[in-house]
Amino acid sequence: MVNGDHIRVIQSWDDGVVDDIRLTELLRHYQATATFNLNPGLHQRQRSFSWCYGDKEVWRLGVDEWVEVYAGFEIANHSLNHPYLPDLSLTDLEREVRDSRHMLQDWFQQPVRGFCYPFGGVNPAVKVAVRSAGHVYARTVNEHESVFPPADPFEFGVSCRFADSAFWNHYERAKTDKGVFCFWGHSYELTSEAMWADLEDKIARITADRAAEWVNIEPLIESDQKPVEVLKS
Repeated sequence: MVNGDHIRVIQSWDDGVVDDIRLTELLRHYQATATFNLNPGLHQRQRSFSWCYGDKEVWRLGVDEWVEVYAGFEIANHSLNHPYLPDLSLTDLEREVRDSRHMLQDWFQQPVRGFCYPFGGVNPAVKVAVRSAGHVYARTVNEHESVFPPADPFEFGVSCRFADSAFWNHYERAKTDKGVFCFWGHSYELTSEAMWADLEDKIARITADRAAEWVNIEPLIESDQKPVEVLKS
């Protein structure tokens, strides 16, 4: 490690759009881990147009592409159809949270134990539903100087967005504190080659930093929850 500093770095990407193909290729090149938060109810077998982000058309990946595109990355539940969860009835809330987890597990043939609140929407009833459905954490969009350990694993906060102008300030602060740095975003926000180049520079610099370690949220949460005697064994 450099000067005794150490930092664990998390990145979390939402919505399962076609730009994730380029993103996952970039991350694999630099051996960077990431969590991808998906909405199985919004995807068809083939790619489908979803909306416009400014002048850019945003297309969702087809589910037939998922296994190949996201191979090797952590998959988390982002609800079935991306609604604002606090507005739902308890029946609809359970369906959005539980059914989507089952669908993702069936598709990827792996446990899905993380959740990401659509629009950052959360209240006590939503947290109960997410926990009851079998998740071990839920990511918010709330920014914190210290993100780990969270006071509540179902309100896991973030350090900043990937394009935050203060990105490196947040990074260095977490590094000085020997903490965790968590950034997030949507790959459709990368609307120019300059933005892609900037993201690649960030990924490359973090990978090259001998004090940095790429990690995923789920194992980080689980390690924090293990009894001391288990950790010693």
